[in-house]
Amino acid sequence: MKKTPFVYIFFLLSLTINAQDNWETYLVKKEKGLMSISVNMDLNVTKPNYKNLLIVGTNTRKCLKNGYPNPDGLEDLYTFSDSVANAIDKVTKSRLAGIITYQCAGLDVFYVKDTLNLREKLDETINKNFFQTKSYTFIERDKNWDYYDNSLYPKDLSEDFFINQDFLRQLVEEGDDLAEPRELKHWVYFNNSKKRVKFIDEIKKLEFAVDSVNYKKDKKFVDVQNSFYYSRVRSYPFEIKISRKDSIDPSSISKLTFMLKALTKSLNGKYDGWGFE
Repeated sequence: MKKTPFVYIFFLLSLTINAQDNWETYLVKKEKGLMSISVNMDLNVTKPNYKNLLIVGTNTRKCLKNGYPNPDGLEDLYTFSDSVANAIDKVTKSRLAGIITYQCAGLDVFYVKDTLNLREKLDETINKNFFQTKSYTFIERDKNWDYYDNSLYPKDLSEDFFINQDFLRQLVEEGDDLAEPRELKHWVYFNNSKKRVKFIDEIKKLEFAVDSVNYKKDKKFVDVQNSFYYSRVRSYPFEIKISRKDSIDPSSISKLTFMLKALTKSLNGKYDGWGFE
C-alpha cells in the first residue's frame, strides 16, 4: 500500500530539533480512538539531567474522521510546535522526547532543565500567536523520567511489531480507524511440501481458509544462526496463502501475527506477512 506523503511533512519537520536522534512511531488504541506516539528512542540510553516534564500542544479542526489531522492540520500543528520550541529555547535547555497525536490534537513532550518563567513565556507565545485554538500546557517534576518510560517508550521492540505498525499507520493516514474486522490474507513458506501439509492441518483447526497452494521456485529467505552469527540464503518454495476475518487494531494484529509466526516457526517455515487483496 502506497504511503501518503503528508505525514512525513509533519513528522520530519517536527524532528528537525533533534534530527540526529533515532525516532520510532507507533499506534495505541485509546477510549476515543487511535493515538499516534512518536518517541526519541535514543533517550532510553542517554537521558540528559533534565528533571522536569513539559507537555504542550494544541488542537486543530482540520482532521480526518478517525481523528488524525489532515495535511493542513498537520501543518498547523507543526507551526505551533516550532513556535513553542523557540519559546522554550529562550528560557531553558530541553530535549524533545515525544510527539503525541490524538483526536485532532498534537502534543509535544519535552524534558527541560529549569521551569522558572517557563509557563509565562509559553503563555505569552501561545496567547499572541494561537489565541484562536485550544492549547494545553502541563509541567511536572519527573526526575526519574517515568512518563517517558511508561507512556512513550514502546513495550514491544521486536521487528515484527514495527513492521505491523508501519502498515497500520499507512491505513490511519488514509482515514481508516482500524475498528472494523476484515478479511486478512497471510503468506507462509516452507522448504518442503510435508511441512506445508502439517501447517494446513493445524491452520484449519483455527478456522483459517486456505486460499491457494503454490510452488515459488525463486522464493528465498536468509536463515540466521545466532549462536555463531552465521547466515545463509535458503529456498522456501512451497507457498500457502491463508485468510480469516480478524480485527486489526494494534493489539489484536500483534497477537495474531505472533501466533502465526510461532506456528510457522515450529514447522521450520517462514511467515511472510499479511495484507489485503
